[in-house]
Amino acid sequence: MELLENLALGLGTALQPENVLYCLLGVVLGTAVGVLPGIGPTATIAMLLPITFSLEPVAALIMLAGIYYGAQYGGSTTAILINLPGESSAAVTAIDGHEMALKGRAGPALAAAALGSFFAGTVATVVLAVAAPPLARVALRFGPAEYFSLVVLGLLASIALARGSTLKALAMIVLGILLGTVGQDIYTGTPRFVFGVRELYGGLNFVSVAVGMFGVAEILRNLEDERTRNVVVEKVTNLWPTREDLRRMVAPVLRATGLGSALGILPGGGHVLAAFASYSVEKRVSKRPEEFGHGAIEGVAGPESANNAAAQTSFIPLLTLGLPAHPVMALMIGAFIIQGITPGPDVITEQPALVWGLIASMWVGNVLLVMLNLPLIGLWVRMLTIPYQILFPAIIVFAAIGTFSLGFNPWHVYAIAFFGVLGYVLIKCGCEPAPLLLGFVLGPLLEENLRRALIISRGDPTVFLTRPISAALLVVAVGALVLAVLPAIRRRREVVFQEEL
Repeated sequence: MELLENLALGLGTALQPENVLYCLLGVVLGTAVGVLPGIGPTATIAMLLPITFSLEPVAALIMLAGIYYGAQYGGSTTAILINLPGESSAAVTAIDGHEMALKGRAGPALAAAALGSFFAGTVATVVLAVAAPPLARVALRFGPAEYFSLVVLGLLASIALARGSTLKALAMIVLGILLGTVGQDIYTGTPRFVFGVRELYGGLNFVSVAVGMFGVAEILRNLEDERTRNVVVEKVTNLWPTREDLRRMVAPVLRATGLGSALGILPGGGHVLAAFASYSVEKRVSKRPEEFGHGAIEGVAGPESANNAAAQTSFIPLLTLGLPAHPVMALMIGAFIIQGITPGPDVITEQPALVWGLIASMWVGNVLLVMLNLPLIGLWVRMLTIPYQILFPAIIVFAAIGTFSLGFNPWHVYAIAFFGVLGYVLIKCGCEPAPLLLGFVLGPLLEENLRRALIISRGDPTVFLTRPISAALLVVAVGALVLAVLPAIRRRREVVFQEEL
């Protein structure tokens, strides 16, 4: 009964005309950035964070969430039509989706992606609604020691599940934590790493770091590797799948929904892992494994359902624990903070309309995506022909103006340029900026709970091992790190997470 009351409250909030409008704006923007290769939801949300300052909290979060899961839809369009995934989780969709397009079946492939994503998103929203309250109640029992161990687990698990070198991912997390210490000491007020610069006394601006690392750096990388986009079909026809297609889609969509809902909670890149895992499962259980790689509709419906389900359930640790599962969720935490809200278990009880409105808006957004995506395929196809050299100046100017408007401080714009260059250098060195952002967001939380736990225990470091929950979390964290460095696991990660761009 409580669940129904909460959902009713959420639907009442999400269906307010203003919130529906922002949800629509979010999913359209998300689809657009998913379609346009090289931009992606992370950079888009980072650049739109300054705008959310002037919006109501629920409207801002609904719009940003819409951008995220809308991009999961949009990424499949480019993957199918031009074999160029607009979003990393859509890389596996390109394997069979593009083959279907080459055979004149782009319409059924796009429809399979949209319908599978809608079903998975709807189910994952229900999972989120059911799981969030009990997890929040459990989180309220956590003390500083438990939160410290939980943050350590989140950071180390993100290394285990991230692509690329384990050592480089660990280095990026450490660098992110160090950047998070810039400013005044949380207890004594002593300046740290400010180098006499007055603007650094308040710490590094989150928006500047995010926009630089994911906006400017990605733009520089994409300008270096601009490709000619050859669209397979100028006009998509026969969108609706055949009865045989629908029959073959049902089981993969159901399996992928369950798999994606579970993996989305994991730190690092659950939606990417879910897509690849779903493809692997479908190929293994299929009666026609030889068709995979040559236009099997199961290879489109399964991964697309999995990544969309994972995109929804990745909100669970954010809303219940205040911990981001991946960089997009870290940016969502930034949006909460900009609105003066501390994400965590207290938010569900203190601001139920906000939390349940956000959850309900995901279902509204999935309905809007199905209604918009298929009829507007022609528009998305035409967008693919826009040269990137035309897009990037507008993106950079927009990001700079938005960041400057937060505090009318030119220092924030200089910071964008600095972190943009730093991000580009890191990318060229083979380092992913995503773990850095997670370290930057979680670093202050890690330090605060470490010091608070030691103060309460009068400096006794064994407090983290004598408390059962804390000790269990640390054991799991060490296990995740050990698994990440095992040769067999490392080879597997390199195969799974390679981006087929």
